[in-house]
Amino acid sequence: MYYLIAAAIVALDQWTKNLVVTRMELGQSIPLIPDVFHLTSHRNMGAAFGILQNQRWLFVIITIAVVIGILVSLVRIGKRQPRVSLALSLVLGGAIGNFIDRVSTGQVVDFLDFTLINFPIFNVADMAITFGVALLLLDVLLEGRRKAE
Repeated sequence: MYYLIAAAIVALDQWTKNLVVTRMELGQSIPLIPDVFHLTSHRNMGAAFGILQNQRWLFVIITIAVVIGILVSLVRIGKRQPRVSLALSLVLGGAIGNFIDRVSTGQVVDFLDFTLINFPIFNVADMAITFGVALLLLDVLLEGRRKAE
């Protein structure tokens, strides 16, 4: 089931990115909620918040290592720790989604733009990674509290 979740994230991520690439001009912004949330066609050749620009092969190598680590972890923990496995499947799907972009074009397609707070433009893969990491942190906190009791 966890591999299906990761595959669904990859599919949704790639489908939405394809829509942006084929139907929007680079730099075009479509306000969905004016001055709050826009769809903005953007390309990122770095990591989160645009850091480490033009380090394509560094990201490819890191992503391969992360994907292998997640796959090994999913095999080891499987259904014994469902919250952790769900979190890892989210990170896995997001990592593969952005990996496909980096390998195929050298840049990641971003388009979700919260203009209200001037937040960096992001995509479905980024959301999955963020939710997955947040879920992992929640698990660590809950397990720590459970062990303390």
